Amino acid sequence: MRPRDIDSIEGLTPRRLRVLQCIAAFHDRQCYSPTIAELAKELNLSRSTVFEHLGELQRKGLLTTSPGKARSLKLTSKGRRLHKHAACDSSTSAQDLSGIPLLGQVAAGIPVEAIENRRSLSLGSCFGSSGDVFALEVSGDSMIEENIHPGDYVVCRAAQTAQNGDLVVALVDEDEATLKRFYKEKDRVRLQPANARYEPIYSNNCQIEAVVVGLLRKL
Repeated sequence: MRPRDIDSIEGLTPRRLRVLQCIAAFHDRQCYSPTIAELAKELNLSRSTVFEHLGELQRKGLLTTSPGKARSLKLTSKGRRLHKHAACDSSTSAQDLSGIPLLGQVAAGIPVEAIENRRSLSLGSCFGSSGDVFALEVSGDSMIEENIHPGDYVVCRAAQTAQNGDLVVALVDEDEATLKRFYKEKDRVRLQPANARYEPIYSNNCQIEAVVVGLLRKL
């Protein structure tokens, strides 16, 4: 059995959590539920992809709908609790990581004169503050040879495609999220670990959830 590298909230992938949050936010703004077309536009996804995510959210008991009735998407009580929990986590992270003083540069090679230059460093200033940027805590050791360790945080940008060699969060066989290097081969995808104890994952059913754009670590 392959180890899971990413612990998702209630087993949800980041993209499905975003769909749930988008429905809740739309309802808060408009006081009615979004259509599939409106969700697809807001999330920059195809309608068929949104439909699949909605089906999975319903199967997990997080969302209900009335067949044949327009604008009937509603979060269940479980879905509302999950949405509130995720929102609290995001709010806490935003407060904790809103910004720290950036005072200049320090040499890792030849020493240079230290010149104080007061600015502020935040995740938003480094990676952008759009809704498609998020962080995940790494819980496995399959990427340690790339100096990515358990307890590190990878900063991700939501994406549906990736280039060969990109570090990605991928969904394998629709239910296993993993952090690996992405390579597209002739008739399949190879997800390459960076630990000699692990074999590459080969799949014909691989969905890209995000591309990793940064790494955070507490020393």
